[in-house]
Amino acid sequence: MNFEIPFIPDRTPKPRESGLTMMMDKGLSLKEAEHFCASSATFTDLVKFGFGTSLITRELSQKIKIYREAGIDPYFGGTLFEMFAVREQLDEFKKFVDKFDIRTVEVSDGSMKIDPEEKVEMIADLARDKRVLSEVGTKVQGVSLSNEDWVKHMRSELDAGAWKVIAEARESGTIGIYNSDGSANRELIDDIMEHVAVEDVLWEAPNKAQQVMFIKLVDQNVNLGNIAPDEVVSLEALRCGMRGDTFFDYLPEKYHDKKL
Repeated sequence: MNFEIPFIPDRTPKPRESGLTMMMDKGLSLKEAEHFCASSATFTDLVKFGFGTSLITRELSQKIKIYREAGIDPYFGGTLFEMFAVREQLDEFKKFVDKFDIRTVEVSDGSMKIDPEEKVEMIADLARDKRVLSEVGTKVQGVSLSNEDWVKHMRSELDAGAWKVIAEARESGTIGIYNSDGSANRELIDDIMEHVAVEDVLWEAPNKAQQVMFIKLVDQNVNLGNIAPDEVVSLEALRCGMRGDTFFDYLPEKYHDKKL
């Protein structure tokens, strides 16, 4: 804070277990990564190298170092895991993440079929020496899970050792926990929140309306992911009542007569 004013909600301090912000890096240059850290590292907990981009990102070691020195934990996207899994090369996946000293890994099955029991075994195996994010939901339009299956998979993957479960939405925010127009599938979201501890879920929310919904539905310390690099500071302002969408949310009732 550059100046202290009252009624700004408390944010969990880093290193956080809740209130996480995950930024999605889809191909930033080294300079862009440095500039991002200069402006946004304070508000960012995780950076995901999106899709399989870590295989073709130039100067990957240097980029990982930039993020890590800024207090951000970088990891490779779930699609990369699936690229190795579909080729039956999980040992090679482990070698790849170890080569770059990656400490958090994502396990997903959004682009390919993995038997749920096999996925749980993969999570348990990786969780022995990595922090595991497991993603539930599909990236394929028209392929869906029942609400019951969403909850069942999330609970079993957490039980297997996952640190957090990611609720799939893609970078477009038009699938998984959202409808094709970007609106929220509230029945599904409500079912998840009823049966899974909210602090154990990282909700993909690339669009502002989705971010606002989760902040209002949970609070300022909800876990949100797939945030664009230039939206991280804006998201933090939303969390803290510094934008019109959440302007009155943390003010005492006596100020609400000033609403437009």
